[in-house]
Amino acid sequence: MTALFEAACAKINLALHVRRRRPDGYHEIETIFAFAEDGDMLTAEPADRISLAIDGPFAAELGVSDDNLVLKAARGLAGARGCGASIRLSKNLPIASGVGGGSADAAAALRLLSRLWDVAIPGDLPASLGADVPACLLSRTAWAEGLGHPVTEIPKSGLAGMPLLLVNPMLPVSTAAVYRGWDTVDRGPLGRGAPLAAAQSGRNDLEPAALAIQPAIGGVLAALAAQDGVMLSRMSGSGATCFALFADERARDAAAAAIRGAHPGYWVLATRLR
Repeated sequence: MTALFEAACAKINLALHVRRRRPDGYHEIETIFAFAEDGDMLTAEPADRISLAIDGPFAAELGVSDDNLVLKAARGLAGARGCGASIRLSKNLPIASGVGGGSADAAAALRLLSRLWDVAIPGDLPASLGADVPACLLSRTAWAEGLGHPVTEIPKSGLAGMPLLLVNPMLPVSTAAVYRGWDTVDRGPLGRGAPLAAAQSGRNDLEPAALAIQPAIGGVLAALAAQDGVMLSRMSGSGATCFALFADERARDAAAAAIRGAHPGYWVLATRLR
């Protein structure tokens, strides 16, 4: 069998409302997930055992250790079957950046190895790997609540193909630290209408905590908001990546060029929503 390929598309939260902190320390949220056309890439081919190699622009920041989510996904899916695979992850997304890189990688590994081994993905496995993994497994525009799941696809979202710009100041932010910094104020539910309109009237409740930890996020948000043709700009997840949706690709590309010129140290990705 030749190698199989699977994309791990970057995740963004069009809006993210934090509703409460539970006694166990986890947070209940309401969010609209959307996904870019681009992201990391995984390949796999049959082998006697499970192994992982990592390359790509951000490979040096990600180690091949037992807590790597791709390996956890592979081992969880293999179970006691004795399945093996030689897996390669091309790491194109920044680490700890709010675009679901690790979760998207784990979800892509599940989809990839499910095809390679011809096995079904157990229903409880994705959520056991991480709160965003069920959404990343779907990798389509979706509504989620609770701990980030259950996930409900929004099949006619009207967002597919919309120009998207991702910008990160290349400063990692700890998701756990950002959630700890949330002020515990419930500012109300997220609308359930058309996803773009709901997002535009919504917010990301984690922005203040992320800004307190990494003030450079404010500069990214200001740079995006200042661009022509922006329909929505916001921080994604717990940061530090921020995004903007544009009316057309010309406006997006002009914004990408302007931000790259003004901030050569930023990571900038011009893409589209799936």
